[in-house]
Amino acid sequence: MNTLVANILTQVFITIIAVVGVYVLTGLTGMFSLGQAAFMAIGAYTAGLLVIRLGMHIVPATIIAVLLAVFIGFLIGYPTVRLRKDYISLVTLGFGEAIAALLNRMQTLTGGAAGLTGIPRKTTFTIAFVSAMVAIVLVAFFRSSKFGRQCIAIRDDELAAKAMGTNVTFIKMRAFLLSVALTAYSGVLYAFYLSYVDPTIFGWKKSADWIIMVFFGGVNSLTGSVLGAFTLSALPQFLRSLESYRFVIYAVLVLLIINFKPSGLLGEWELTPQNIKKLFSKIKMKFSKKEDKRNGNA
Repeated sequence: MNTLVANILTQVFITIIAVVGVYVLTGLTGMFSLGQAAFMAIGAYTAGLLVIRLGMHIVPATIIAVLLAVFIGFLIGYPTVRLRKDYISLVTLGFGEAIAALLNRMQTLTGGAAGLTGIPRKTTFTIAFVSAMVAIVLVAFFRSSKFGRQCIAIRDDELAAKAMGTNVTFIKMRAFLLSVALTAYSGVLYAFYLSYVDPTIFGWKKSADWIIMVFFGGVNSLTGSVLGAFTLSALPQFLRSLESYRFVIYAVLVLLIINFKPSGLLGEWELTPQNIKKLFSKIKMKFSKKEDKRNGNA
């Protein structure tokens, strides 16, 4: 495979891991977090520091980084998930900006604004690809599980779900922590791919980009979210030659989808054997009708 293409796809697969985490939060439970990139930063910096300063192996460093992010996510999420959806986005936005400011000020430990350098490059195309596939499968199983169905019920009508005996806080918390774990893991992969991280990489705009990707592909579809992440993260990379226009093209695509396909590219459609069979049946039926029409005209 071409080196440039492999590098682009590696970054795309890392982004997909974070986006499927956002899908769990936004697509399944209807919560919006503008601080998800902060958990990516926690994963990236923790794993990087453990390897650089303590000489730890990448595997235990990754596990500790993800667990630390989940612990911090629990401290932030426990009081936050009880709030209204709009307040959740504000609280997580404040948390994200606080983490970025903290990383900027910790000059001795994190390198401050100059960033953390010297991280060994361990993330390969294969690791990123396998990790993305595992993350997608994990979220797909979560979506089809009892907890996933409860998340969807909460998203559609939280009061009705609560009236039916659903522990809304517990379900939201579980979804939030799964989202945090996936995002933190993507941060670890990102750090060991770039070999360098700095606070500006993990601002609220990155969190907003992930939400846009979810809505672009279809907020109610895991397949759509993955497609949105793949399209909107790969497109700017392949359009680097059109430096002056690539962000315009990106913006136009997003606006077209929002205006003409509000439910996203795929809406609620999922890539399942049943849906694929139905799709092929429809295509076969269309071709049969065209063939019958041609034979009739003949």
